[in-house]
Amino acid sequence: MTAPLHDLFKFPPQPSFRKCCHGSFPQSVKLKDDETVVFSWIVFSSRKQRDAVNAKVMKDPRLADMMDPTAMPFDGKRMIWGGFKTLVEL
Repeated sequence: MTAPLHDLFKFPPQPSFRKCCHGSFPQSVKLKDDETVVFSWIVFSSRKQRDAVNAKVMKDPRLADMMDPTAMPFDGKRMIWGGFKTLVEL
């Protein structure tokens, strides 16, 4: 990788990390003893913004090493992803 992730993305001043030992995430990815489950999300203001950000990320040369499907740092077959739609907004 050409640049550390913390140099590419803005994180809160005090990121929150919690160790997950039980539950559905470790079970659903068949977690091995030397692995860690990472759960994260991004909130976009609109689909248009999401598409623009994703296009920029895919073209960013600092991320080129991570975009090579033969050199992924994780097993993509065990990755869970999804999109969500707001049902109730308060």
